[in-house]
Parts: sequence; structure tokens; C-alpha cells
Amino acid sequence: MSENYAAKVGIFVPVFFGYLWFKQNAMTIKEAQQRVDEWIRSTGVRYFSQLTNMAILTEEVGEVARIISRQYGDQSFKKSDKKADLADELADVLWVLICLANQTGVDLTEAFEKNIAKKSRRDTTRHKENTKLKR
Repeated sequence: MSENYAAKVGIFVPVFFGYLWFKQNAMTIKEAQQRVDEWIRSTGVRYFSQLTNMAILTEEVGEVARIISRQYGDQSFKKSDKKADLADELADVLWVLICLANQTGVDLTEAFEKNIAKKSRRDTTRHKENTKLKR
């Protein structure tokens, strides 16, 4: 996502720095994990089981796929799809992903920083040398 696009729509997610930006309110990934945990404990009663949350995550990713396939792919929207909101569905994916991280003890900031480092080492020249990506 380009910064110009992000500024226009008011969101920016440079998670490799450990921050989620939503309309000028910075929230670290750690804070997002804490807010989800607080909500679960105060409103949601308890976390669903990991298996249930994995099924919910799959369902939410499917809802994102439905919107993407209709908005950017070859399928047309059905009447029941017209009110679909990509941002809301992506937020649902993020919510359940955070739930799974919380209940399995994963620090997403640390995990993501390690993941970026791994990709940076592994793919130093890979994408630059990929002729399929040349313009």
C-alpha cells in the first residue's frame, strides 16, 4: 500500500515498525493485542477454543476473498454482496488473528519483526531478479 493511498483513506499499517495507524491514532500491535484481550475478558466472557478461532479465521478470510473476487476479479456482486465492506472484513481477520496470537502466547510484534528479517535475508535479490515483476 502506498503512503499516498494510505493518507487519502486515513489508514496506514507499517506493522514492521510495530504500529497500526488508524485515522491519526497510533496503536502498537502490542496495544491491539491488549485491547482485544481486555474486550474478550470484559465483554466476550472468554476466548473461543483455538480450533474454533481457526475455523472463524478461515471464514473471515473467505469473506475477504469474496469481496476481492467481485471487486477486482471477474465475478459480479450479488444483491446480498452489495453492502460488503472490505475494511470491516479485513478488521475481522485481524481481530481473530490477534485472538489466536493471544491465546497461544505469540507476541505479534516480535514475530512480525523476525518474519520481516527472515524475508529480507532470504529475498535480498530474489524479487529484483524476477523477470515476471519487471515493468
